[in-house]
Amino acid sequence: MITCRKMTAADVADAFEMLRVFLREDEHYLASSEAYGDRGFQGLNNALDLFLEQPELGFVWLAYDEQGAAGVCVVCYAISTSMGAVVAKLDDVSVKVDRRGGGIGTALLEQLKEQLRKEAVTRIDVAVHLENPEARRFYEKLGFMALNEERMACVI
Repeated sequence: MITCRKMTAADVADAFEMLRVFLREDEHYLASSEAYGDRGFQGLNNALDLFLEQPELGFVWLAYDEQGAAGVCVVCYAISTSMGAVVAKLDDVSVKVDRRGGGIGTALLEQLKEQLRKEAVTRIDVAVHLENPEARRFYEKLGFMALNEERMACVI
C-alpha cells in the first residue's frame, strides 16, 4: 500500500535525502541546473525550511510504501490569470531507483490530485525535459497534455 502526505518537520530527512539524490543524479535536471541557479545542498536546505515556515507557498509531497520513503515531489502555488484560480506548479518528481515500476509515481500523482482538489486547486503544471520521453509518456498517461511552449528561466 502506498500512502502520500505533505512533509512535516518529522519528514525533512526523508525529503532531503530523496531530493538530494534527484538534484545530484537526474541527468535531465542536471542539464538545466545552471539555468536554474542551483545552490547545492544549502539551496535544498533553505527550500525545505521555507516550505515548513510558509506553507501558503506550497509543500513537499512524499510517498511511502512498506519499505519507507519511496517518492517525492515539490508543489508550489500560483495564480492563473486565464483560470482566475489557484494552480500548482510541480517540480522535482522522483521515485527511488529501486522502487520504480511498482506504481509509486502513479500513486504519488493520483493522491496529489486528490489533495489539490480538496484545496480548490484547479490545474497542475509540469515541465518535462525535451529528451525525456519516458517522463512525457508517464504524465500523458495521468492526463497531462503537452503545450506548444518551451519553459525558460532567468536567475535574477
